[in-house]
Amino acid sequence: MEKTYSVVFYSKPVVDTVKEMKDLLKSKVHKNWYNSCNSEAHITICEFTIEESQLDSIKKKLVKICNTFTTSQVYLDHFGSYDNAGAFFIAPNEESKNNLKPIMKKIHETLKSLKLKKSDDPHMSIGRRLTPENLKIASQLFTTINIDFLCNEIVIREFDPIKKQFFVIDSIEFGNNPEPEFVQGSLF
Repeated sequence: MEKTYSVVFYSKPVVDTVKEMKDLLKSKVHKNWYNSCNSEAHITICEFTIEESQLDSIKKKLVKICNTFTTSQVYLDHFGSYDNAGAFFIAPNEESKNNLKPIMKKIHETLKSLKLKKSDDPHMSIGRRLTPENLKIASQLFTTINIDFLCNEIVIREFDPIKKQFFVIDSIEFGNNPEPEFVQGSLF
């Protein structure tokens, strides 16, 4: 049976903090609902749909690449928006972004045989598909942010078509074993 999965950066303490923000925004917007208001906070790396039987081989590939990733602290220190998508999000500082992007890219490369919905810009959504009015409300409600988490793993989530939410099914820790750079040696 085909199922939809996502690979994300995820931190339980951050989930709780962001849930409070989402709940506050939900209470201020029209109809007390918006896209992703019930989604747990995460930074999306990619999403894909595969046969459930393929998941183990995907996990093996992810375990292998995660062994080469190094743990780092991620600092989320400002808000941003994609006005064309009606998205309002928390963004990492430059250093954190520079640590996350190569991991995201290597995971995309590792899973390139799949039809991926990729994210190239690390961010943590508060709301998606917000109306211009609701985007304005979000930007007035939330002006400063300073949260961080230890990024030492990726999480695999499965989509529940009934609840229309993803839930965590597995996590893969980083091995902190960066691949040595290949150096061309001389024979003589």
